Amino acid sequence: MTRLHLHSERHLVSRIGWLRAAVLGANDGIVSTASLIIGVAAAAAKPGDILIAGAAGLVAGAMSMAAGEYVSVSSQSDTERAELAREHAELAADPEGEVHELAGFYVNRGVDPATAESVARQLMTKDALAAHAHDELGISEMTTARPIQAALTSAATFTAGAALPLAIVMLAPVSRLVIIEATASLLFLALLGAVGARVGGAPVWKATARVTFWGALAMALTAGIGMLVGQAV
Repeated sequence: MTRLHLHSERHLVSRIGWLRAAVLGANDGIVSTASLIIGVAAAAAKPGDILIAGAAGLVAGAMSMAAGEYVSVSSQSDTERAELAREHAELAADPEGEVHELAGFYVNRGVDPATAESVARQLMTKDALAAHAHDELGISEMTTARPIQAALTSAATFTAGAALPLAIVMLAPVSRLVIIEATASLLFLALLGAVGARVGGAPVWKATARVTFWGALAMALTAGIGMLVGQAV
């Protein structure tokens, strides 16, 4: 009698949904708020105006992230439901044809035809729609769209990210605000890139460098525009 030996494994792909939204939210919170603060400060604005601009950017950005994530992920969810509904109808109309279709995917992946058909029939006996959703449509429990989760995660992490550069405004002297804000925000971004890569099991240095580079570019461009506007005004 053949005995199956099972062992547990931790796969990080299950974190994709919320991790993507979390990293995007926090990154956008730091970059957009820091860039806004640096741009306003470079225009020689008063400390109170800088703080108000940063706070407004935090609130507006968090709401925008939540709405944007909800709408975009909802569109993905709608597409998934439409595909599942169509697959359900095809299963009802031609079950035998769907068996051969599913078996064809396994044959293309290297399984011999007889075994592929046997596997397809067994899987469809248990849950035909789930089998086709996974192997034909690429929809699974781990990767399915979750609009509310994405919206709340993005809003929360944007707020947390934006709060960091906003706190610098209240702590740093006005005369050195731009340089301190930029330096601290780049450190925040580097830390975010490292943490995000660590949680997702990705290379740390590559993710850190990528996040820091684009953040530095955004802040540099905003500071330049702020200085030009300040001189013009």
